[in-house]
Amino acid sequence: MKKKLLGLFAALVLFGSILIPVHAADLYFQVPREVVNLYLNKDGTASVEYYIDFQNEAGGDLIDAVDVGVPTSNYDLSSVTADIGGKKITDISDSPYVHPGIAVGLGSSSIQSGKSGELHVYIKTVRDMFYEADTPQKKEAYTSINFEPSYFDSSYAHGITDLSVNIILPPGVQQDEPLYFTPTGWPGSADPTSGYTPEGLAFYTWRTTNANAYSEYKFGAAFPARLIPASVIQKKPLINFTINWNDVIGYGFCGCFALIFGLSIYGATVGAKKRKLAYLPPKIAVEGMGIKRGLTAVEAAILMEQPMDRILTMILFSVVKKGAATVVSKDPMTIKVTSPLPDGLQTYETDFLKAFETDDLAGSRRRGLQTMMVNLVKEVTEKMKGFSRKDTVAYYTDIMKKAWDQVEAAQTPDVKMQAFDDQMDWTMLDNDFDNRTRRTFVGGPVFIPMWWGNFDPAYHTSGPSIPTGGGNTNISIPRPNVPGADFAQSLVNGITGFSGKAVGDLTTFTSGVTNVTNPAPVSTSSSGSFHGGGGGHCACACACAGCACACAGGGR
Repeated sequence: MKKKLLGLFAALVLFGSILIPVHAADLYFQVPREVVNLYLNKDGTASVEYYIDFQNEAGGDLIDAVDVGVPTSNYDLSSVTADIGGKKITDISDSPYVHPGIAVGLGSSSIQSGKSGELHVYIKTVRDMFYEADTPQKKEAYTSINFEPSYFDSSYAHGITDLSVNIILPPGVQQDEPLYFTPTGWPGSADPTSGYTPEGLAFYTWRTTNANAYSEYKFGAAFPARLIPASVIQKKPLINFTINWNDVIGYGFCGCFALIFGLSIYGATVGAKKRKLAYLPPKIAVEGMGIKRGLTAVEAAILMEQPMDRILTMILFSVVKKGAATVVSKDPMTIKVTSPLPDGLQTYETDFLKAFETDDLAGSRRRGLQTMMVNLVKEVTEKMKGFSRKDTVAYYTDIMKKAWDQVEAAQTPDVKMQAFDDQMDWTMLDNDFDNRTRRTFVGGPVFIPMWWGNFDPAYHTSGPSIPTGGGNTNISIPRPNVPGADFAQSLVNGITGFSGKAVGDLTTFTSGVTNVTNPAPVSTSSSGSFHGGGGGHCACACACAGCACACAGGGR
């Protein structure tokens, strides 16, 4: 069910600081555990629920009231209920310190110094949560929300928190429909777990034991707009920054604004560059059950979003080892395709070889390889339907580690090279492949694989003739040995240099793939504004898409 929605909306931008809480500096507590539930209701409202375990430090001030931020200002105060340790709380009002937010007076249930207590707050009715979503990969209209759980001032809250954030979607969401946003600021896994409640409601859950109660974490999800009333789905308003000019004059707003605005642009630029290299479509992150076995190393590399130059080289090695091709020249990159082709080639290998039937590097060859990559991504996406991407990646990562263990455990150069030859496609899944290859083969001779002459033209012209068509590395031709460091360097150089000679600029090549598999998002945002408490703060502009967040967190 789980789908990752990468960069679909403008990020939440905060100008200003957390509101100053009412308590004095001797308020000091921890939140060992917190559970946050966001229910997206079929009537177009949302409900927010908090379970917050407070541990008041010895010598700390009495915790007699707690402020909780509300996602929007359009909520029903009368719908709010609260209890502490199961004891109902009736002192509930609009917060004078957090806007929008509520104040929960604990009264006789106040948490004494050195004591603990669990506060439960349920805000049943919150409106203005849903916005139009740009989902080019979907044929129907979608709606989305962004949500930032309430947080506390770091002057008073400290320590780590076991934090769970659950987004429960409206009734009717099917397995392949929902999407989720990559959380920002989140110290845990970006990929949530997902499933269905006993009532049949789809949900996403993010959990980590390494969170805290004073940081801003932002989450979001999208689903088909038909599941809630069209009248509650807001359009895409422009960002509106509200400025307190008295504060500007007194505290040099311009410098503050320029700095943060510049950092925002820088962040957006970096994000755009990262997106260009993120070629997996959102739907490949659909979370099912179990591991998808039987993927080739190349397909596993796609699932892991390995760089495209690495994947292209893996395919080249594969077709060379299978006797389907010979590298005639590396600069310019020229490959001689075996005719007829041997049996057992993967579809992407056949497409790869077809692309090299032309010498038009900047034209038809690049387009052919881009088409091959697009089709490969689509094929892996199709194979992953119903399976857990997270578990599957872990499975193939373990295969990679075992492959390296087998190579590194070999006691003789001949056995080591044979193990490397057998396992090379899996070892190439390692992000540290280059350095690990150098470390593995330094300090002694290695026996060159029999197919190496079909990959390295220099060896091919000076070494023994290597037959093509069978891909059998056990033929009885004496294998020369070379210094291990030389072999490792030749291998690494071959990988790093292949893509540039084969397709030209890698970023341009990759962009041609991502434009199809993970198209650029259309940035949208919603508006909102408020002024932080006290003087001299930059104005706070809540500019998230579907402004389901409180610019300031809980104050007490």
